[in-house]
Amino acid sequence: MPTIHVEMFAGRTLEQKRALAQALTDATVQTLGGSPDAVDIIFTDVQRHDWATAGQLWSDKAAPAPAATPKP
Repeated sequence: MPTIHVEMFAGRTLEQKRALAQALTDATVQTLGGSPDAVDIIFTDVQRHDWATAGQLWSDKAAPAPAATPKP
């Protein structure tokens, strides 16, 4: 069975990682067969300053503007 590597920005909670691990394991067993005991998942938390897209570090990208609140 496979080893699944998940790289994502740091900041997810343990509960979120547990839920993702279960969902990935369930989907793998359903799709490929086999036993859940044979599915390994490795989480790697990456800081935004260690990840770039299109030549730009994610830490350098502007934070999204907050959604406008409609006025009464």
